[in-house]
Amino acid sequence: MEYRILIIDDEENLVKGIKYNLQLDGYEVDVAYDGEEALKKMDYNIYNLIVLDIMLPKTDGFVLLRKIRERSSIPVIMLTAKGDDEDKIIGFEYGADDYMTKPFNILELRARIKALLRRTYDIVANKTEIIKAGDIMIDVPSRKVNVAGKPVDLTSKEFDILFLLLTNPNKVYSRETLLEIIWGYDYYGDSRTVDVHIRRLREKIEKDPGNPQYVLTKWGVGYYYKG
Repeated sequence: MEYRILIIDDEENLVKGIKYNLQLDGYEVDVAYDGEEALKKMDYNIYNLIVLDIMLPKTDGFVLLRKIRERSSIPVIMLTAKGDDEDKIIGFEYGADDYMTKPFNILELRARIKALLRRTYDIVANKTEIIKAGDIMIDVPSRKVNVAGKPVDLTSKEFDILFLLLTNPNKVYSRETLLEIIWGYDYYGDSRTVDVHIRRLREKIEKDPGNPQYVLTKWGVGYYYKG
């Protein structure tokens, strides 16, 4: 499968470097230097992943991320010059799948992109199944989820967490294990990242997120689906 990636950043030299390296990996790469240009490109093209800078002209990266999430669950890696944990939490709250702080090692970015694409698309490459659990139905090949007959828009990471838990009922996964499986590399950030994604997932699929039916917590251990 040939992947198409959109880079959204206003630093031209940085964009050129990222684009060159991603093309070495065989990806088709488009570039947008502000939010308005990015949304126009998304109107006419289908992308498999977006690399998005927070500090953008015209449209703030967080605002743009929310607009992207209104139309797509495409994987998004956010870039920022700030190392503040608050920015990371906000990014994940808005639906980012991963996060890198500038300056970063281009080899690490390439590795994260490869891992995210693999976990987003290869997981369903040879599957034709429909998974049902209570009111939840997962169309695995299309990565679509319905709850009580209504479509639910999940981010890439939210889908992967739900898929993992529902296909491994009663198995408890710690935060660290989920980071390793879902994020696909040694993650050195805050394990609260998992908690944020779990909370957002519950808000979308549970009738009562405060008293979940599907994604349950085993206190002091981790998360699981009770089959």
